[in-house]
Amino acid sequence: MNTNTPTLHGSSAARRRGLLLASVGAIAFSGKAIIVKLAYRYGVDAVTLIMYRMLFALPMFLILTWWAGRGKPPLTWRDARAVLGLGFCGYYLASFLDFAGLRYISASLERLILYLNPTLVLGLGVLLFQRKVTRRQIIALAVSYAGVLCVFGKEVTIQGPNVPLGATLVFGSAVSYAAYLAYSGQEVMRLGALRLTGLATSVACIICIAQFFVLRPWTAMAVAPQVLWLSALNATVCTFAPVLMVMMAIERIGASLTAQTGTIGPLSTILMAVMLLGEPFTAWVAAGTVLVIAGIWLLARQPLSKKE
Repeated sequence: MNTNTPTLHGSSAARRRGLLLASVGAIAFSGKAIIVKLAYRYGVDAVTLIMYRMLFALPMFLILTWWAGRGKPPLTWRDARAVLGLGFCGYYLASFLDFAGLRYISASLERLILYLNPTLVLGLGVLLFQRKVTRRQIIALAVSYAGVLCVFGKEVTIQGPNVPLGATLVFGSAVSYAAYLAYSGQEVMRLGALRLTGLATSVACIICIAQFFVLRPWTAMAVAPQVLWLSALNATVCTFAPVLMVMMAIERIGASLTAQTGTIGPLSTILMAVMLLGEPFTAWVAAGTVLVIAGIWLLARQPLSKKE
């Protein structure tokens, strides 16, 4: 008994640390929408805002790339092409569409749409890899999308005619990131999760910065000081730090439990949106949130088939 006690205690401690990392990471990720909405109040556009976020984040991800690649073989041309494609799809396009969509919809609706990501990965698996969908998964999909439609329908009556455009842009962001997840599995096995994340995100940072200088004059870099410190906060607390925390959580408690712990994300976004942005918390938002989380929970509880 005595020899087993330390092992059990250590395992329990690691589990608690993993759950804490997953929870804080999910909350930090969800804060991105709040920061973007706050920055929009200073007259900045999506191209400029995402440029500053990526400009501040690039040095950190380059350091991560170097650290994760120590002692590893250099990239092959195949790896380089994969990293470029994944960086463009998973971090540049997904981020840009998300930032653009947040101009037209609330942070609460944005987070609920992005939280549909597991359902989109499932759909891409069916379309691209001919995976079968179970009855339970179909029910989970129906419940999740009913929750988003619940909030969407109410927001159209409050926010106005641009809500469909904003929701479409954010949904496109979710689809883009789902494609990244669907195609990144093999590359994760080759390069490792941290190295691939560092490389792909560095590619996205460079594209976002280059996009700004192609589409905007140098003078457009002159923004309110609040935009600069909000972008720095976004790059560190809501981008780089949660990436590391989620990765460390996966090492301790696994991907499945980490993903389930992420259900705290939409709830924290809604709470921060009410407190910091003054967004209304209505019965429609509450009902939609419950439905989306319930649907994702049902999907997470679905056991994997042997083929998967």
